[in-house]
Amino acid sequence: MGKNNRWVGWMILAAMTNLVQARELAVNNYKTYCIQCHGSQGNGQGINVRDMSVQPRDHTDAKAMSARSDDALFKVIKEGGASIDKSVLMPPWDGVLSDEEIRDMVQHLRTLCRCKYGT
Repeated sequence: MGKNNRWVGWMILAAMTNLVQARELAVNNYKTYCIQCHGSQGNGQGINVRDMSVQPRDHTDAKAMSARSDDALFKVIKEGGASIDKSVLMPPWDGVLSDEEIRDMVQHLRTLCRCKYGT
């Protein structure tokens, strides 16, 4: 294997490692900040549901989630539900999660719904 091929191999390995770490962090952040309302499965059935006047979004609902753009998901995570005319019970996570962590969370939500925007 040539020197350039080894370098490319290392770069691919580093990128894959970063992707895995980002996914793990997003899952951990979801467990820390989201499951109380959205549930451990992301189905909107967290332990706080019984005390909430507005039911949390079901992140496993592909139809509903595919109607939301990544930008809208980013905005609601960062700025809270009121920022997109949704429930004020959804708090803003700006200052808690970095923009990168929020982008990774959006990708985690896409994993939960097994969907993309517009599909």
